[in-house]
Amino acid sequence: MPRRRDAGFTIIEVALAAFVLAFGLTSAIVVMQAGFKTLDVARGTTLASQVAQSEMERLRLMSWANIAALPASGPVNLSSMFSTDPSLADRFTVTRTVADVEDREDEQKTITVTVTWHSYDGREHSRQFNTLYTKNGLYDYYYTLATPST
Repeated sequence: MPRRRDAGFTIIEVALAAFVLAFGLTSAIVVMQAGFKTLDVARGTTLASQVAQSEMERLRLMSWANIAALPASGPVNLSSMFSTDPSLADRFTVTRTVADVEDREDEQKTITVTVTWHSYDGREHSRQFNTLYTKNGLYDYYYTLATPST
């Protein structure tokens, strides 16, 4: 009389199922880590762009005399940029470079604002904004319109 097989799983089937489950969980964790890294870089890039844009707007509102008096290169103080969360200022480093435009030394400046930060995995990232500032340019036009005549 043939022996009836008991219902159940063999050890090989259980081991294979455990391997597939472990592989699936490991893959999901690796994908989540990559997603978190990408999300951190995207957030840092957004904040860095906003910091650079804010510094550019601050410079745009300065007069030609103030722009010409700026040092050739130097750090930017971030304490006023992060009023709601000052700890963010520690994460970013901002440097500003002001240089004369060749053949237009007394009329035009190139301004570069560079924002550097480290993502949570330790990699360094940076974003850079460049602009030209011209004496008697758009700012001076608005400045003279807004200033009351004496």
